Amino acid sequence: MSGFFKSSIGRKVAMALSAFFLMFFLIIHLAVNITSLFSEDLFNELSHFMGTNPLIQFALQPVLIFGVVFHFVMGFILEIKNKKANGIAYARNNGAANSTWMSRNMIYSGLVILAFLVLHFADFWVHEINVKYINVQPEDPTRYYHELVEKFVPIWRVAAYVIAFILLGLHLAHGFTSAFQSMGSTAGRKKTLQNIGKAYSIIIPLGFIIIALFHHLNH
Repeated sequence: MSGFFKSSIGRKVAMALSAFFLMFFLIIHLAVNITSLFSEDLFNELSHFMGTNPLIQFALQPVLIFGVVFHFVMGFILEIKNKKANGIAYARNNGAANSTWMSRNMIYSGLVILAFLVLHFADFWVHEINVKYINVQPEDPTRYYHELVEKFVPIWRVAAYVIAFILLGLHLAHGFTSAFQSMGSTAGRKKTLQNIGKAYSIIIPLGFIIIALFHHLNH
């Protein structure tokens, strides 16, 4: 296994697999959060289930945290390794995508997104830990919607979310196709994957931005 991660191909495959995992998580995360736009009760019900289900809390959640950390650490390692090898960042070695600004700056968009994730974890995950395991407050299945809305009252936090998700969209626009190429996707499918990647990189970030703006403007 250590030999796998030491090889350039192994690192790229590991990076791609972690990207697939996180992209799937984004779909689930958006699907839950989007319900807050039209049904307070449904959002509370889904959030309560995810926040109390033992499988999600003690199995899937640690895997998610590991996936986030692994993806960013592997990205930094690839950047450093490739710069040492030939002065060209990993994100540049992707054929026609090399001409885009984002393909040359994946590491920087990743750093901004990582900073945003720290804020996001502090807003929600750390809060959950505090409510459940530190203060040990009685469980309230109806608290989730109001806690979400309150987070989007300050304009600076909404601005941070909007900027982060715009950068996430740019990051995904390049990363989506790159992940499939790292897994051996054929050149004939490249155009199709690029179109799917463009749609994904617009719809997912836009959905989160709409949620933030909706709750801020309707508070």
